[in-house]
Amino acid sequence: MYFCNLKTHPLISTAMKELAMHVYDLMENSTAADSTLVSLTIRDSLKDNIFHFTIQDNGRGMTPEFLARVTDPYTTSRTTRKVGLGLPLIKMNTENCGGGMNITSQVGVGTRLEFWFQHNHWDRPPMGDLPGTLVLLLSAHQDIHFVITYTTDVDTFQLDTDELREALGDMSLNDIHIINYLREMITENLREIQANE
Repeated sequence: MYFCNLKTHPLISTAMKELAMHVYDLMENSTAADSTLVSLTIRDSLKDNIFHFTIQDNGRGMTPEFLARVTDPYTTSRTTRKVGLGLPLIKMNTENCGGGMNITSQVGVGTRLEFWFQHNHWDRPPMGDLPGTLVLLLSAHQDIHFVITYTTDVDTFQLDTDELREALGDMSLNDIHIINYLREMITENLREIQANE
């Protein structure tokens, strides 16, 4: 019997070394689906031994036929590449780390993706640079309302870009000073709630 170690698998080791990279790729799917609202909810619990991610959007949604094929790497709505690896990779990653994936979608309503890992599993990828990933995403899609919620066994941190824009006034999320501030602010808040790798 052959067991694949995801840390040494050539496809995984070059494509998705960190959970933050998965999050970025999957949230970009939501931005490409004409969403005006995208939420990311992370439950990071050592007590319950789970790393649980939910990405929900109000975009175009998928037909039942497309949804049934969505974890096939050759099924993609993108025109820039013929192979869509995001969902097949996260599905394989989670299933090999004591977790799983669930996706529901409705045309004209949006899509909800959940994926989770056994927190202490040997092959679970580390979180990586989540603050940098989020800042990159928010600054690249200033017209989208993002709500980021991160919960640990200690507390919850939430970032709402509508509230952020109201506080910033005329300042752009693309401003380098704002980008640096946001990265530091997210990093500090995640540290305070004892977010894990």
